[in-house]
Amino acid sequence: MQIIPAINAKNFEEAKKQIGIAAQVVPAGGVIHIDVTDGRFSPAITWGEASQLANLELRTKNRELKIEVHLMVNNPELVIEDWLKAGIDRAIVHLEALGEEVLNIKRFLKKHNKKIVLALNPETPAEKLLPYLTEIEQVLILAVKPGWAGQKFSPEVIHKIQFLRKAAPSVKIEVDGGINLETAKLCKEAGADIVVSASYILNSDNPKEAYEKLTFI
Repeated sequence: MQIIPAINAKNFEEAKKQIGIAAQVVPAGGVIHIDVTDGRFSPAITWGEASQLANLELRTKNRELKIEVHLMVNNPELVIEDWLKAGIDRAIVHLEALGEEVLNIKRFLKKHNKKIVLALNPETPAEKLLPYLTEIEQVLILAVKPGWAGQKFSPEVIHKIQFLRKAAPSVKIEVDGGINLETAKLCKEAGADIVVSASYILNSDNPKEAYEKLTFI
């Protein structure tokens, strides 16, 4: 199971610090996850300036780090181009923020090809993803309310993981929120391919050790 450290920062200086730590714990070619909330889709507001990310040299020193940005924002179609131009590898976009019009969502997915991961809030049934599973390679199940890091994992999402694993065996399942050694194990047993962790890794006295412990689950 792949482990991805998450950046959840109030400002650019904090984001740079967290990204620096995350870059030291992931292997070459690894992925860093950046949370972006706008204060509307979620009450929280985190740093989220695509132009500032573009100025960070994350692909130097032979590291070739990959970046995914989790857009917990209203109208993600208005900002996604800025993030893609900033050099991210994929954008995670919430189905709830795109509305319920299947045709429009499919057009959006087709336009951005393999750059999009569809995400669900904890309260949204996994069945909502069924019309799109042939259009995408990866989904994200949020195990906490969108917003700040450090929230408690919602065990109900285990059933979502199990459902999606059966419904779409070839689609990668990423789980984000409240991830620690115990909850990561539950996700893996349910069929998850990837877990995202912010607090457990970055708030640890030894982030690299915390990251490596997750990789051995």
